[in-house]
Amino acid sequence: MPKAPKYTERELVEGCVRNDRYCQEYLYRQYFDSMMRMCMRYTQDKDLAMEIVNTGFLRVFKKLHTFQFKGSLEGWIRKLVFHSLSDHFKKKERKVFFLEMEDRDAPVSETALNKLYLEDILKLVDELPDATRDVFVLYAIDGYTHVEIGKMLGISEGTSKWHLSTARKKLKRLIGQFYNKKNYAR
Repeated sequence: MPKAPKYTERELVEGCVRNDRYCQEYLYRQYFDSMMRMCMRYTQDKDLAMEIVNTGFLRVFKKLHTFQFKGSLEGWIRKLVFHSLSDHFKKKERKVFFLEMEDRDAPVSETALNKLYLEDILKLVDELPDATRDVFVLYAIDGYTHVEIGKMLGISEGTSKWHLSTARKKLKRLIGQFYNKKNYAR
């Protein structure tokens, strides 16, 4: 295949929606590595991660006509691939064990964290304020450093660290509330 021209985000999305194979391949190649890195954080099985990423991209291509250019295309793709990751773990009836809070933070009940599914945690992460959620996702899920996050979001390294600390505190509280609500509902 000849080297694809550089597309604007809008041209790329519109081309994919028109079923232009060059645009589809370009989009896939453009975002594959970062989606693969994200999936490899949750499974060390490269074949499984590849399967999840490809399932995620299938979802992306099916829903790309709904992308409204509000926010980044990469963030939108990441969310859909992350939902594929979530679906994989739900199908296997695995519970989430990957959300790590630092030792210096007050502990959350192991029982509470172990009973949460990935979908539950995603809903709790969505409850965070926008900037705090963005920093948390970039750091805890995507694996960026505070320096990289600062450059991407136009904030200082210290502000990035503050948002991460705030996200951890709020998530601990939300996890506790979620777990208590689930227990009382039974």
